[in-house]
Amino acid sequence: MAETTGAKPSEGAGIRAFKLYTGPDNASHVLEGTIDQKDRTDVVAIHFKETPAHSSYDWHDAPEPQYVMTLSGTLEFTTRDGETFVVRPGEVLLAEDHIGTGHKWRLIDDQPWRRAYVVLKPGAKDSFVAKTGG
Repeated sequence: MAETTGAKPSEGAGIRAFKLYTGPDNASHVLEGTIDQKDRTDVVAIHFKETPAHSSYDWHDAPEPQYVMTLSGTLEFTTRDGETFVVRPGEVLLAEDHIGTGHKWRLIDDQPWRRAYVVLKPGAKDSFVAKTGG
């Protein structure tokens, strides 16, 4: 079998992800990073939801620690401190800010937000790897 030449995908680069967490100041904060593709996480449930295009959801906490995998729709998230980030289809949000001041989101494209929620088992280690450097 012939080998292909050219650039190879980076081994274990991970899927782009964001982590919303509650800091010592009781406010939601965000980290950018990836999901470790070699890691496994204990989970207890999965469920799906669709929200119409142009929707938004005002200040709230995550109901429980969970992965939110966006299937369609592009969203802008904001924390009360003004941190913002955009989640696109194929990216993962790890929502662990289930206490504190919370976050809000709004859809910024013309697609509905289709997503899968994967609820972490209480006390389970997540697979998020924070971006290092700048």
